[in-house]
Amino acid sequence: MKDFEGIVALCIPIAICVVLPVMVVWITFRAQMNRDNKRTEVLIKAIESNNGIDADKLAEAMSKPRKTASEILNQRLLRGCIFSLVGLALMISSVIMGIGGEDMFDNVPGLFLFTGLASVAVGISYLIVYFVTRGKVAGDMER
Repeated sequence: MKDFEGIVALCIPIAICVVLPVMVVWITFRAQMNRDNKRTEVLIKAIESNNGIDADKLAEAMSKPRKTASEILNQRLLRGCIFSLVGLALMISSVIMGIGGEDMFDNVPGLFLFTGLASVAVGISYLIVYFVTRGKVAGDMER
């Protein structure tokens, strides 16, 4: 029975760290490939039917819409705010747990503190990129 517990304890981290990321990448790749294949099939059928459909316009209409520079910039600002606020909330809850009598570097408060620090760091990096690129995008939109 003890050997079984050891095997399970070994398999769970392997499944989480190896199998899960591989499956996520595989599913994402297959979904994109399937989407491209369907788009190609529709274009081939339109060209074969030859009903006066302009294949170039149809391909352009079926392509994935591109995000504008301002949309990308707004997404960076939104992500920066979300990551920063979530990180701040995690760090505050860690401090509150520490005030409540738990050891600050115990399991849960320590995890909240380090996760909050990482989240704030990611949020700040998004905000830095937003503020650095904001002037460039505004200049490009004026032209």
